[in-house]
Amino acid sequence: MDRMVRMTGVGGVDQLEVVSCEPQPPGPGEVRIRHEAVGVNFIDIYHRTGLYPISLPAVLGVEGAGIVEAVGAGVVDIATGDRIAYAGAPVGAYAATRLLPRTRLILLPNDISLRVAAASMLKGITAHMLLTRTYPVSTGSTILVHAAAGGLGGMLVRWAKHLGATVIGTAGSAEKAHIARTHGADHVIVGRDADIVSEVAALTGGEGVDFAIDGIGGSMLAKTFACVRSFGTVASIGQAAGPIPPISVDQLGPRRSLSLARPSIMAYSADLNTYSVASKTLIAAMQAGVVAEIGGEYALSEAATAQADLESGRTSGSLLLIP
Repeated sequence: MDRMVRMTGVGGVDQLEVVSCEPQPPGPGEVRIRHEAVGVNFIDIYHRTGLYPISLPAVLGVEGAGIVEAVGAGVVDIATGDRIAYAGAPVGAYAATRLLPRTRLILLPNDISLRVAAASMLKGITAHMLLTRTYPVSTGSTILVHAAAGGLGGMLVRWAKHLGATVIGTAGSAEKAHIARTHGADHVIVGRDADIVSEVAALTGGEGVDFAIDGIGGSMLAKTFACVRSFGTVASIGQAAGPIPPISVDQLGPRRSLSLARPSIMAYSADLNTYSVASKTLIAAMQAGVVAEIGGEYALSEAATAQADLESGRTSGSLLLIP
């Protein structure tokens, strides 16, 4: 008998319950995997709180890695015992086993561990979306990454450095600033009340950064706009600190001449051609050392605790559930 974590209603972590379940036989084109690890992400929290509505009851989770346990009719290029990872829709990763379409599965080379893959897949494809599609980061680019000690922040810092960029990170404490520097950040602005605009201006000779990535939301987004040079780009990718206030086009231009992107990793990964290209690029980057740091591991039954810790900002790196 296996276990899964089911969301029964919208609200707090008390809406998550652990239930027993039986492994399901795969249908045509499907594969059953047994998870070694499942990633915990802010999108799981957004689903739980109703910011991104889903049908209930639901099993949350959009990334994981494990071993193929059974294959359905028509699946010829993946076999029992293969090591795989995945990210994106459909949700349902908070479980010991699950069914997925063959098209979502990425075969892992032996030099990438399953737990590292589970921690890196969604964040890595998000980094690919941001650093190649949203803004083409390259040698000479200067970028700003908020929460640079976090799971996504750390992945962004490492990949941007891999591409040759100069990275300015932000961190809420001296301890997290140290972690951001170990990820490769060239400069770290420390403190939740830091004057980010002035510090970025000082670090860039008054020019501002080329590209800023804001997963904080709330009042931070307006400050982020002020950190970017004319004709630069801002990507708004989350709202960990609260809802994003209405934005007037006058905040973007014509004086500032900014571009604002609001990209969705779920939409990006839903396109199978994009997903394939991004995954192959990510695997190569991971083999070169661009991986998410594992910041904490929890038993599958502790999913509520893991989400609460992530939501509170007490953690750094990527969080994993271990079935």
